[in-house]
Amino acid sequence: MDVNGDLVHGAALTAVGLDGVTKPAGLLNILTQAHSVRRLELPVHTMLPVVIRQLLLPVMFDALGVPRNRKEWGEWFRRGKFSGQELERLTHYLGPERYGDRFRLFAAERPFAQVACLKALNGETKSAAQLVPSVASGNNVPLFSALSEADELLLTPGDALLWLLHVHCWDTASIKTGAEGDPQAKNGKTTGNPTGPLGQLGTVVPVGETLYETLLLNTPVLPDGLAAGDRPQWAWDERPAGLGCKSPASPAWSERPASGLLDLLTFQARRVRLFTCEMEQGLRVNKVIVSAGDRLARTPDDDPHTAWHHTAKPKKDQPHRRPRRHASGRAAWQGLSTLLAMALPKDGDGPYTSQLLRQIGDLQSDQVLAGQYPLGVEISGLEYGNQSAVVENAIGDDLPLPVNALLAQDKWLREALLECVDQADLVARALDGLNNDLRRASGGDPLPRDKGSRPSAQFLHSLDRTMRRLLVGLRTVGADDDELLERAQLAWEQTVWIAAGREADLLLAAVPPRAIVGRTVKNGDKEFVYRSGKAIGVFRKKLAEILERAAEERGTAAEEVAAA
Repeated sequence: MDVNGDLVHGAALTAVGLDGVTKPAGLLNILTQAHSVRRLELPVHTMLPVVIRQLLLPVMFDALGVPRNRKEWGEWFRRGKFSGQELERLTHYLGPERYGDRFRLFAAERPFAQVACLKALNGETKSAAQLVPSVASGNNVPLFSALSEADELLLTPGDALLWLLHVHCWDTASIKTGAEGDPQAKNGKTTGNPTGPLGQLGTVVPVGETLYETLLLNTPVLPDGLAAGDRPQWAWDERPAGLGCKSPASPAWSERPASGLLDLLTFQARRVRLFTCEMEQGLRVNKVIVSAGDRLARTPDDDPHTAWHHTAKPKKDQPHRRPRRHASGRAAWQGLSTLLAMALPKDGDGPYTSQLLRQIGDLQSDQVLAGQYPLGVEISGLEYGNQSAVVENAIGDDLPLPVNALLAQDKWLREALLECVDQADLVARALDGLNNDLRRASGGDPLPRDKGSRPSAQFLHSLDRTMRRLLVGLRTVGADDDELLERAQLAWEQTVWIAAGREADLLLAAVPPRAIVGRTVKNGDKEFVYRSGKAIGVFRKKLAEILERAAEERGTAAEEVAAA
């Protein structure tokens, strides 16, 4: 990458080809060769929605438009790559005659996604660690950070680009440096900042076999096209004055709704300036200013990259839908009930899946997308703490997803998958109940809800690979394959039974001999007897009730052995 940080032709991103070879590439090459790129090489899970939303999709949408109907979307998808005319339009869009000069990371007058000549009121700059939540900086002190605040962090131009976009999307709500020219800065700082827009979401990104397919799977079908006057951040000066948008290239900011899809995807939630130094290895970013930026008044209910919580009777001035965040400590498959919630809850409150997953189900229903298509889904999110001023945990996972499970009008596969997830959850609770009963039988107390290591965690982790195999296998199951689906569910239950039995045996082996005799516990006027034998018997009864197919199979096998 040259001294201006040319993102169009320089080595701004890293692509993994279909042959598995990793190589650096510029933005233009990434897009024009998207059909031969399997995925982008990114440092963390939360980076995928960042690059897709802040860079790739808005360039593609602004240069080529969006499909107006499912048939048009299907034509793009079946082609498998951009047409010759589309390649010309992308090349022209990123060329010097259009916006090419606005994709320079270190340009003096108009640096990409930054404010040229941004100055702090106190005249100071901070470490580039301000951009990276996994590195100690200010009040954000990760437990396992390899660097302290005293260490200098040097970012390559490519890494600096990624973390620059990341801070626009995921930054904490901590106090920001007051900038010269920001009328809302007081006493050298700006308070009341929300997190970046993605910090309010639990992002859900559909993934295809190539980057081109991934881009299409993340492209909404819009019958009316893009909104009039909707422009990405690098074309802010083309927005109509009536929209009331402040220039993201100036220190001033405002709280406002997004004016359209391009504005939403490239929303500039911070005002940033990168500072470079020359090293033996080349140009490096070592200092940064991160100031307050635009505040999104609300997440629009057509944001494509999040699932929702639908409230039938919201409070006054509250919307019916709120973005649904991912739960920490849970694998993605444990949240299938949200990902597969294809219809609004009829009665009361509940989850509602993302716009893009609903669209994929509609595309399959119209036979635009094959039911056997190897769809993947990546989820990501950040968990904030202490008034959202620090990052406590990063959430990231991916899983295969059968497209047939996204059919809104056909529940057969979706109900089978959700039954499997529900069984795992019920067995996990039964294991925790067994653990508590064995603790009582041994003379102790149950684990408090928010403390201690529970056997359910290890049990659910042990099922992860099996569930992923099940999801991959069910991609090929058709509506008439009842026998195959039944065999798959039986195999799942047998695996769950074995895994639960293994955990139960470990718990039983760890209790002291006095647990056999047990003890009696009084609770008011009632007495409860806890013994290890009774506890394991209750657990096995629950297991048979939850896993009926496996229990029946085991019973049949036992009868055959007895008869022989």
